Formats: sequence, C-alpha cells, structure tokens
Amino acid sequence: MRDATDIAAAAETGGLTVGQVSARLGVTIRALHHWDEIGLARPSLRTTGGYRLYTATDLERLHRIVVYREIGLGLDRIKAIVDDPATDVPSALRTQRAQVAERISRLQQLSAELDRMIDAHDRGLLLTEEQQAAIFGPEWNPDWPFEARSRYGDTAQWQQYAERCAFRSAEEWQAVADTIADFDRALADAMGAGVTPGSPEANRLVERHRGVFSSSYFPLTRRMQVCLGRRYESDAQFAAHYDGIRPGLASWFRQCIDAGARAAGIDPDTATWQ
Repeated sequence: MRDATDIAAAAETGGLTVGQVSARLGVTIRALHHWDEIGLARPSLRTTGGYRLYTATDLERLHRIVVYREIGLGLDRIKAIVDDPATDVPSALRTQRAQVAERISRLQQLSAELDRMIDAHDRGLLLTEEQQAAIFGPEWNPDWPFEARSRYGDTAQWQQYAERCAFRSAEEWQAVADTIADFDRALADAMGAGVTPGSPEANRLVERHRGVFSSSYFPLTRRMQVCLGRRYESDAQFAAHYDGIRPGLASWFRQCIDAGARAAGIDPDTATWQ
C-alpha cells in the first residue's frame, strides 16, 4: 500500500520534505503549511537550513488527517480526534457516515433532476404519446415537440420552455391545456359577438393571451406576440387549429394582436422576435 511505502521512505531517509509529502499524499504545500501553523500536523524535524521534514510518525498522522478531511470532517474536529485519546472516534465516524449518506442522497436526487433537464432540452415534453393524446386531444401530433426543438432549440425561449417542462407533471400539463382551451373559447365567443380588433375588449383578450402563453411556455413580449400572430395566420397547422374552432379566427386574432401592438406604440409590420 502507498501509505506503508511512504512511511518506510520517511523512516529510511530520515524524513520527507514538504514537496515530497505534497506529491505523495495529494495535499497542497499551502495546506501542509497551514496545518503546521495551526498545530494540526507539524513536522518533527527541520534541516539545517530550516526546511520542514516529516518523519514516519508524522506521515501516519497525515494519512489519518487526509482520510478524515476527505469524508468531510472540519479541521477542528480532526484535530480533536487525532489529539484526544478520549475522543469516541467510532461515534464521530458514524455521525459523519450519516451525513455523507444524506449528501449522497441529495446528489442522487440532483443527478435525477439534471437528467430530466437534459431530457427536456432534447425532447421538450416529457410525456408519453398516450399522455399527450389524452391531454392535448386526438389532433395532437407527438412529432411537434421534436419539430419545435429542431427549429428553436438554440434560442433562449426554448431553454426557458424546456426547464419548465422538466418538472411539469401530466396533471399540470392538463391544467395548461384547460387554460388554453378556455382562452380559445373566449376568442371564438368574442369574434362571434362582433368584437372588433383594437377595441378595449379585443385588447384585453390580447393581454390575456400574453399572460396565458407566458405562464404556459415562456415569457412573451408584445413584439414576440406580433410575430406569433403572423404564424397563427400563415402556418397551416396553427391556422387549422384556430379556424377549426371558428372559421376565420386565425386572421381575426392576428388583427387583434396587431391592433393591440399599435396601441402600445409598436409597428406590427416591422416587429421582430425580441
């Protein structure tokens, strides 16, 4: 074993220098100097030039200190253990073992959470296809999250969305879907009631949309909402969704978003994703 070899070397040579001890034990020279200063591990010998030399007995003590430090004991506690023969070492080690086990459990939990976050960044939704169909309806295409990842995966918005998805349960996704469905019905009802784009009621719906979207996916600015409104009208899948609720709803909603942007001092014709 290396500790036995080190101790034998110290005994044969009359002592090891700080540099030799540092290299053999994997402890920095600065740490060894500090341990010497606080009386935790003082070398027994000095050269004629005043340099520290560690004997075999010193090495035995240092090995104990290194082990105790690696399991997480503080220097004051280590000093008490190695200096006080009355210290109940097994009890101290059992206490430390329990703390180590607790840290391992926390790290395992953190590792699982990191796995979920990585998976969410790669996939978006962490739901089975059956769960997706049950929550989002038979028209839902499970390939859509992967298409979104391909298109937006390098954006800050995808990162925000993915980190929400990582810890969102199926029940929470159901609540999101219900909220969006309620909003879609409110849109259709407003259009059917003759609400005109730019009116106070239409502007309230536009603001409600930003709130629903921001809480469901990622923060949506007014300019980003204008860009999204264009997609609602021009993208075949989005248009089919809205027009399936009420014919012409996609274009009407886009007009409401544009009118709301103008009221906020934003030109919808030049708005960009920012």
